[in-house]
Amino acid sequence: MHAWPATEVPVLPGQGRDLDIHDTATGGRVTLTPGPVARLYVCGITPYDATHLGHAATYNAFDLVQRVWLDTKRQVHYIQNVTDVDDPLLERAVATGIDWTALAERETALFREDMTALRMLPPKHYIGAVESIPHIVPLVERLRDMGAAYELDGDIYFSVESDAHFGGVSHYDAETMRLLSAERGGDPERPGKKNPLDPQLWTAAREGEPHWDGGTLGPGRPGWHIECVAIALEHLGMGFDIQGGGSDLAFPHHEMGASHAQALTGEFPFARSYVHAGMVALNGEKMSKSKGNLVFVSQLRKDGVDPAVIRLTLLAHHYRADWEYTDAVLEAAQQRLGRWRSAVSRPDGPPAEAMLEAVRTALADDLDTPAALAAVDAWAEQQAERGGTDEGAPGLVSRTVDALLGVAL
Repeated sequence: MHAWPATEVPVLPGQGRDLDIHDTATGGRVTLTPGPVARLYVCGITPYDATHLGHAATYNAFDLVQRVWLDTKRQVHYIQNVTDVDDPLLERAVATGIDWTALAERETALFREDMTALRMLPPKHYIGAVESIPHIVPLVERLRDMGAAYELDGDIYFSVESDAHFGGVSHYDAETMRLLSAERGGDPERPGKKNPLDPQLWTAAREGEPHWDGGTLGPGRPGWHIECVAIALEHLGMGFDIQGGGSDLAFPHHEMGASHAQALTGEFPFARSYVHAGMVALNGEKMSKSKGNLVFVSQLRKDGVDPAVIRLTLLAHHYRADWEYTDAVLEAAQQRLGRWRSAVSRPDGPPAEAMLEAVRTALADDLDTPAALAAVDAWAEQQAERGGTDEGAPGLVSRTVDALLGVAL
């Protein structure tokens, strides 16, 4: 599976700062100091509907992580998956009468278009669940053979008790985990499980559903969590720098994935830090496909909204914050973009070196984009009020906003 085209990232004078970021697993700040190659895994879409602003906010957050790392002169090894076979996709295919593979291909193509328009940096490897099955099956067999998994009516379940660190990502109590498991794709009420929280690793073939050769597992398809584990271990190995996604992935997805990998390898941790973006709401409720209260990136683009405005709408909110989309926040972003473009269109301006350092400082401080935008706002205001004589300033502002915030002026 291929990703989307990359935009060139300008090289800025000087060097950026190491990233201080909130780690869900520890509940506090960690300073990330990767080696020459920083390693990032971000969980991708299940392609049964178009990209909404909640998705875009998540991918924007981890695009910023990449940009901060690139500014420190590191390379970034970024992996993203596509869950191109799963219950929600199959259910939508049945409901719409569209072949599930055609639906997945259509929505994945639209996602690529949205990411390209928003100038999100593409992953080095963009990998589907289906193409990963040859890597997934041996992992499930290993877990079963080592006693960390068991069979139930042909399905294979992971035993959460096989990982001594289970619960160390989300830190939820057992009852909260049980409730969230039921809400987010688990089956805690299924009779015969050793622990209600045990997730499926391999789903035995069902009539009318796609399935693949599972070797000694029998025909079937992979579970959700083991998909990401197989891809991450194949391309990043244990102990990579960030496992990222929306805050609703902390449990069960990231919790279970960490336990799968730790049980498989006997090593800890799966990821050095777990970083989660907040949720975007509309009309008082979190945007979700099940509720249908969505603002689609593609529809905004069709309506003539500049992708830079969409990106500035996202950047106006701290990545960990939950926030609500309104027409007013989009209009505020439109006005900001106009002010910035007007400011950099002049042949000279006030010195911009302090603005660059302020943006770097803000982003290194747990991706504080509101503070970063305020630094650019201050320069643009000074330009509008008094101007300046530095011929290189408007260009430096443009390159800073492009390189660190992903906005083309």
